[in-house]
Amino acid sequence: MPSLQINEVAPRDGLQIEAEFVPTADKIGLIDALSATGLARIEATSFVSPKAIPQLRDAAEVVTAIQRRPGVGITVLVPNVKGAERALACHVDEVNLVMSASESHGLANLRMTPTQSLEQFAAIVETVRAPPQGREVFINASLSTTFGCPFEGEVPEARVLDLVERQLALGVQGVSLCDTTGMANPAQVRRLCEAVLARFPETPFTLHFHNTRGMGLANALAAWQAGITRFDASLGGLGGCPYAPGATGNVCSEDLVHMFEAMGVSTGVDLDALLKVSATLPGLIGHDTPGQVAKAGKADRRYPMPAR
Repeated sequence: MPSLQINEVAPRDGLQIEAEFVPTADKIGLIDALSATGLARIEATSFVSPKAIPQLRDAAEVVTAIQRRPGVGITVLVPNVKGAERALACHVDEVNLVMSASESHGLANLRMTPTQSLEQFAAIVETVRAPPQGREVFINASLSTTFGCPFEGEVPEARVLDLVERQLALGVQGVSLCDTTGMANPAQVRRLCEAVLARFPETPFTLHFHNTRGMGLANALAAWQAGITRFDASLGGLGGCPYAPGATGNVCSEDLVHMFEAMGVSTGVDLDALLKVSATLPGLIGHDTPGQVAKAGKADRRYPMPAR
């Protein structure tokens, strides 16, 4: 068994801010290629209003057409009850709910305060749990701006712990702690991860980092040292939050896998296969990507000596 689980978020979090629409067939091809690399989970899309995010207007078409490989969970973001109903009709493995730890960011991003988001969570959980579904669908909640808000600054640890507790009380099964704006630092990450694992030892926590200030991999390492074994990452480092000023892409999947595998920490991911998929991204989205290993090669790569 791998020591870590990598949740690939490029098809949703990565593509959602791309200006040019990525054709449905290309999205399906990307997800199918990713599912063959050993990733534990793939966030395939979001069942959000097409008016809000036109790039993901083909959510149902994508999810119903992709290959389902054993051992690869397909998760989707659902913003409300209607989105949850659409996702359930497509037989997804997991739904991901989202709210903010910051009132200001919540109002800017979701037009809801944290309290209002929790009220909506209750309705979504009830919908997902309503019989008959035929099989259990895992419910995860992503808590945005866990490590800082671009409008309010520091988010108190006590607030994060309280919101996690309230999410779990509603029936949420897993929680993603999200550094939405890339404000986290490794010492802060380690403190919070140790705190949540001590208080909620049975809950699977996922850490979601952005590389806005170049600390994504350092923060992931700090989270792992604290005991976290589940990470979100985005192929090529794609992504960003449209409601977080200055936020850039997510921590890069191939860079994260390369770091852990070089340390002897198994991710279960075939890095060579992942790099081949990453190499297709510029042609898919029409621009370069910020990932480093795709450009420099793996650390064990050897070059011929230059001629004298």
